[in-house]
Amino acid sequence: MSMPFYVAPEQLMKDKADYARKGIARGRSLAALVCEEGILICAENPSNTLHKVAEIYDRIGFAGVGRFNEFDQLRIAGIRHADLKGFSYSREDVEARSLANAYAQMLGQIFTHEMKPLEVEILVAEVGESRHDDQLYHLLYDGTVVDEKRYVALGGDADSLAERIEAGWSDELTVVAALQLAVGALAGPDRTLTGDDLEVAVLERNGARRCFRRLTDPEVDAILAGAPAPAPDNED
Repeated sequence: MSMPFYVAPEQLMKDKADYARKGIARGRSLAALVCEEGILICAENPSNTLHKVAEIYDRIGFAGVGRFNEFDQLRIAGIRHADLKGFSYSREDVEARSLANAYAQMLGQIFTHEMKPLEVEILVAEVGESRHDDQLYHLLYDGTVVDEKRYVALGGDADSLAERIEAGWSDELTVVAALQLAVGALAGPDRTLTGDDLEVAVLERNGARRCFRRLTDPEVDAILAGAPAPAPDNED
């Protein structure tokens, strides 16, 4: 009878973490910044249909990097979790913190017990009535949760992206300045990004019940060019 192949638990966890990080590094990064008008989420994403940034609930947004099919499943699970809690109790009881905890348990369970970990990093953001009430939760592939305060960078180039944001950071950022800073940080010193290359959304602090709003390519291009942004499309 042959002996089963043995791998030390420490080595197995390390191999899984290396596998997940390599998969995430192949994707494009994104950044979220707290500003006067709310929370800006800016992702490098040339696709018009495969969204990396989405609405979860009234004041809660979601963003993901890595494998699209994996973080999109997490997005759908988050919407179902929020809808069920809002329907069972009240809409005010749906919070980003409880959603982040649910995601952390899900990611940790998969990382520990499944053969292949999810190759994703996700962001759960909730806009508050003031900047001090804003919440940014950065979740890693193994279920680790990081509570960020001013901004968060996700993706394979997150360290360099965070350094560039920190270099231009100000506590008085408007949404226009935040977008310009985020795009400059995503592009780096050697590239130029336009509205066609980006996916941008804002969780508006003074919005109606649903605070999530996408910025169109013309709006983004106008802001990056320093011109007044066109009036938003209010079809939703």
